[in-house]
Amino acid sequence: MSISIQTNVTSLIAQNNLRINTDFQSQTIQRLTSGYRINSSGDDAAGLAVANKYRSDTAELTQGVRNANDSIGAFQTIDGGLTNISQITDRLKTLAVQSASSAFAGSRSTLDNEYQSLISEISRQASNINLNSGGKFNTNLVTYIGGGSNAANSQVSLDLSGANNAVDAASLGVNTTSIAGGGSGLATNVVRLDDPAVSFLAGGSQNYNLHLTNSNGSNLDVTANVAGGSAGLSGTQVISSLNNTLQAYGITASIGSNGQISFGGATAFDVSAAAASAGNTTATTSASTINTGNFNLNSTFAAVVGTTEAFTVQNAGKSYNLTLDSTTGATQTSALTAINTQLAGSGINAIKGLTGNDIQFQSSNTFSVVETAVAGTSGGAFSALGSQAVTAASAAASSTGNALAALTTLNTAIQSLGLIQGRVGAGENKLAYAVNLAQTQITNFSAAQSRIRDTDTAAEAANLTKAQVLQQSSIAALAQANSAPQAILSLLKG
Repeated sequence: MSISIQTNVTSLIAQNNLRINTDFQSQTIQRLTSGYRINSSGDDAAGLAVANKYRSDTAELTQGVRNANDSIGAFQTIDGGLTNISQITDRLKTLAVQSASSAFAGSRSTLDNEYQSLISEISRQASNINLNSGGKFNTNLVTYIGGGSNAANSQVSLDLSGANNAVDAASLGVNTTSIAGGGSGLATNVVRLDDPAVSFLAGGSQNYNLHLTNSNGSNLDVTANVAGGSAGLSGTQVISSLNNTLQAYGITASIGSNGQISFGGATAFDVSAAAASAGNTTATTSASTINTGNFNLNSTFAAVVGTTEAFTVQNAGKSYNLTLDSTTGATQTSALTAINTQLAGSGINAIKGLTGNDIQFQSSNTFSVVETAVAGTSGGAFSALGSQAVTAASAAASSTGNALAALTTLNTAIQSLGLIQGRVGAGENKLAYAVNLAQTQITNFSAAQSRIRDTDTAAEAANLTKAQVLQQSSIAALAQANSAPQAILSLLKG
């Protein structure tokens, strides 16, 4: 190579290498101080794109884990509420079983007061955990966690939508149940006693006339008088006044679900309302009923004339052959005495009917009647041979019917509640498994990103030493290269 004053090629080479080595040292220092191998797109464009995808997925999953933990917390709150509601249904069932016993001697109204308050509490608590009908959680609950190949695979859902998954009293079907003693409403009655703004019988009174049998099977005519006094009575006070008279006969008056007066009990009875003397009446005049909580049969009685009437009464325990002749069947009163005497111990009682000389046969258990011989000329309890139609007891009108119906409904509600608890528990477990997977994915994605983007500290520390030596060598060589043209001056000395 020729020696030139104009162009110092050696210096240019040294300068370029010094620049390269300086850049190398700067890059190495940047990697060591930042901790990243890739600090700009130019460091590794393809690697940066892959690493950014891993970083984005990790950020998505990290928030997804928070979402899942929030949902687990919400489900645990729901689960705790369901457990409490389940305990309330246990108490409801206990009260219903107590009322369902025909031997229960206490007040079914007292039991029902607690029962109804607990039904309200179920709805209140269902609302508090947002699992009432239409509540915030009474829907398909979707938790986005991420980590899937598409949106569907990135979500975990728990479907609590629809009435079948709500746990308020109405959705469980227990809101209309009652364990109060059932009763028979008065036919043609339109008066409601459940209006707190109405005062009944102010300045007047009203009689209720009952035909019934006592514990000895004897027929009784009982009048229950309700006096309103000057201020009148509330509907509840009307019922209390009636029960003061009727409780001695095993009959209970109550306000039915329709707001009207009703009568119930195991006693054979029929009842009719007389006209009120003054004030708002408590029941429509002449409104009446029989004890529909009993199996019953009404016969149109006429005095027996001619040959003897014979009929057979059968229940689960025994068959009773009854007869009425011109003496025992001469009047309604004598016929009732003869019939009840012959049915003694059967649990079947005959009482005066609501109309004329009618006779009511009633029993708390099923029975049948077959006319085997019609009175020769006319009269008797039945006018045609063969089986007589017995009307089945109404469960709602018996003392235990409401409680038995409530037990059936409660069993269904408890089963539904268990299914909902199972769904919530399964949802908690699904989310826990999803969190485990998401945490694993976060770990793996972070590791993959680290392998691409993070600095290999050991290698870069060695590179720093190398860069420093090269830089120092480049500086020394550049100094030599810059001084090389001075040798030309030696050629110019004379």
